[in-house]
Amino acid sequence: MLTRVFSAAIQGVDALEVEIEVNTGVGDPKIVVVGLPDAAVKESKDRVTTAIANSAFRWPRERTTINLAPADIKKEGPSFDLPIAIGMVAAAQHAELPRLERCYVVGELALTGEIRPVKGALPIAIEARNRGKKAVLLPAANAPEASIVEGISVYGVRNLREAYEFLSRQKELSPVPGDAAEHLAHGRTDEGDFSEVKGQLQVKRAIEVAVAGGHNILFIGPPGSGKSMLAKRIPTIIPPMTLEEAIETTKIHSICGLLNEKNAFVAIRPFRSPHHTISDIGLLGGSTNPTPGEVSIAHNGVLFLDELPEFRRSTLEVMRQPLEDGWVVISRAAGTMTFPADFMLVTAMNPCPCGYFGDPARECRCSPAQVERYRSRISGPLLDRIDIHVEAPAVHYRELSSTAPAESSTDIRARVIDARARQKARFSSGKKTACNARMGHSQIRKFCALESSGQEMLRHAMEDLQLSARAYDRILKVSRTIADLAGAEKIDSLHIAEAIQYRTLDRKLWV
Repeated sequence: MLTRVFSAAIQGVDALEVEIEVNTGVGDPKIVVVGLPDAAVKESKDRVTTAIANSAFRWPRERTTINLAPADIKKEGPSFDLPIAIGMVAAAQHAELPRLERCYVVGELALTGEIRPVKGALPIAIEARNRGKKAVLLPAANAPEASIVEGISVYGVRNLREAYEFLSRQKELSPVPGDAAEHLAHGRTDEGDFSEVKGQLQVKRAIEVAVAGGHNILFIGPPGSGKSMLAKRIPTIIPPMTLEEAIETTKIHSICGLLNEKNAFVAIRPFRSPHHTISDIGLLGGSTNPTPGEVSIAHNGVLFLDELPEFRRSTLEVMRQPLEDGWVVISRAAGTMTFPADFMLVTAMNPCPCGYFGDPARECRCSPAQVERYRSRISGPLLDRIDIHVEAPAVHYRELSSTAPAESSTDIRARVIDARARQKARFSSGKKTACNARMGHSQIRKFCALESSGQEMLRHAMEDLQLSARAYDRILKVSRTIADLAGAEKIDSLHIAEAIQYRTLDRKLWV
């Protein structure tokens, strides 16, 4: 007897339909799995047969061939346990399961027959809807994240018997309700508020400019100056995610196994802060079957790299392409995958190994050679891709003990949203551009035209500071953002001066 069950495999950030054919016939009583399975899928026959027996079912005692089609796509992971088990039980009982043709089945089986959660439930549900299926049957723990997909019914099951009885119409289940817009509306962040940060007015201003235009930013300051505290509060002033952005971000987190029943939907912008010992693959993504790295998990959010010079130089250099393009292309023997990686890069570092170079209150213990070696760990091309470099000095007691109210994240976010609205209107026609930081050369020439005073100021800065052509573009982009925050249609010399200041500070430290 031949039984067909539909499931899906993860490829990149999307899912691909997999048809599982279970055929029983004359031959040696053995189970053969074909269709380019990996080790986890090959081992599934042992998990599946034990789970079937412990669920009070029987499996075919004749030769059973299990084919995973299409056969030229590698099948990985334990998510095919449940569909294989359903197919084997149906074949053993010569039963017709009327719901199988219109349903995707996904799940990992425990030996007891319990169903464990799997990765990628959201993209699987999206693929099922795109293929015209009416329902998805998956682990109960994955049901909340899959339920945000409109136009398809999602059923969560906890064991093999419950899944089989539902598919054979011996038992009815209610679809799990889900409303992505409702999740998005009630998204909250627990990362604090900018009103909690004492002092650092110049740094707060730089952060506001960076967020308003989507620019990357570098903090340079001694230990304890509040660099990490400021970075963690940046998501509180970024405009809320749109529904499209939230679903795209949730897909990546789903594939990486970062979701659970309580947090089934990414409603707030992600904030990722990997340790400096992270590998190239951990940051960019990869492995044998390419999976997203930290730059993709931070998509539509913030990637914070603290102690920037402590990262391996090769690891930092792999970020140059995603910082320019907004996506990552990874090529392996298994194929080429493209992962989205449109994030705001926030970095922090000390001015020297001991952290007190240039501090008026504490003496620096580092030799000139040590300082130079420390600074040279960050390449010029990477620095050029960071639009804003700002000094974060030590906070004095007077500022720490002040009871004067500081500006809240809500107030700052309002100005940021207004500036982003100006950019959205400006880029509404032609090439799709999200913010000033993503402007191309033609857009820079069109929207960042300077008057004679501004051109002369920028010319002197380029010659005196020996800035690169990329830094020239960055200054123009930041100037455009500063003008947007001021509500100005044209960029004037004051806007240029502030933008140059952010590059000048960097060059004073690095040459």
